[in-house]
Amino acid sequence: MSSGTSPSPLRTWWAQRPPAAGAAVMATGIVSVALHLTGREVLSRIALILACAAWLILAANFVYLLLADRAQWVKRAGTPGALTAVAATTVLGTRFSLLGWTLLAAVLLALAALLWPWLLVLVVRHWGRRMPGAVFLGCVATEGLAVLGATLAAATSTAWLAHAALVPFWLGIVLYLIALFRFDLRQVARGSGDHWVAGGALAISTLAGAKLLAAAGTGMYLWNADDEAVLHDLTVFLLVLDLAWYAVLLASEIVWPRLRYDVRRWSTVFPLGMTAAATLSVSAVMDVPWLDAPGRALLWIAVVGWLAVAAGAVVRARAGLRSAAVDAGSLRSTAPR
Repeated sequence: MSSGTSPSPLRTWWAQRPPAAGAAVMATGIVSVALHLTGREVLSRIALILACAAWLILAANFVYLLLADRAQWVKRAGTPGALTAVAATTVLGTRFSLLGWTLLAAVLLALAALLWPWLLVLVVRHWGRRMPGAVFLGCVATEGLAVLGATLAAATSTAWLAHAALVPFWLGIVLYLIALFRFDLRQVARGSGDHWVAGGALAISTLAGAKLLAAAGTGMYLWNADDEAVLHDLTVFLLVLDLAWYAVLLASEIVWPRLRYDVRRWSTVFPLGMTAAATLSVSAVMDVPWLDAPGRALLWIAVVGWLAVAAGAVVRARAGLRSAAVDAGSLRSTAPR
């Protein structure tokens, strides 16, 4: 008999998943939200189920590392990808709120708000110069709190929650500006997928603004006309900037094609879906019907992107599991008996 047991191929493969894998939950969750906004409820719920399954697996891994391998947890928590845990939780919470499951959405908001300051501090401490697109995840995670807070405020007619959501909304914009000065613009040509978060961060900021305006439209008195006009104009401005980034990043994919699968490609799908959701939400809350058609077109681009990246992920996972199985077999064959 061998003197010890080698880890299973599945466990070995899963242990190699980077923190940025949480972007898969973000991407799937926001595609679910956008599908709901266009009335594709069956597809939306299928995407939601997939996002929930992935979130539960990633959450289990998060807790396992925290309890069993604190050093590895701290190491991973200091990378920008760690903030996908917060962003993914808020995206799922937003979708649950749209289903009317306000209690579950509130629990997820509380969980995200609890994780957010700790992870943000750990990540910001490791910020440097010429960072990849993941540097914008500080903005994304922060704006995610604003989106979910404003969505819940509208669903429950809770004025203080809408006012509280204004704090991460404005803070997220500040974090975006800071990240912009640290972002390596060469990533537009060389990035492996997360360079798209430069636009995705603006998209979620736009969605947060639209959700705050929607909360005010439920009949609650949240702010005066001048304040609402500022929020309205800023939301429009953010959408314009987001669409401009979208055009630049799409052009970069044509000029510098990067067709090989990379886990960071989930950070491409997320901005695609978020831009669609933001456009559709602005169309609805500001009563701009002509934005609906572009929003729907952007949604189907996001769906195609999701299918392509998901296919790449399945192929890569099968190869990774086979490699882990071969390694485990080699360890067993060379183990002392």
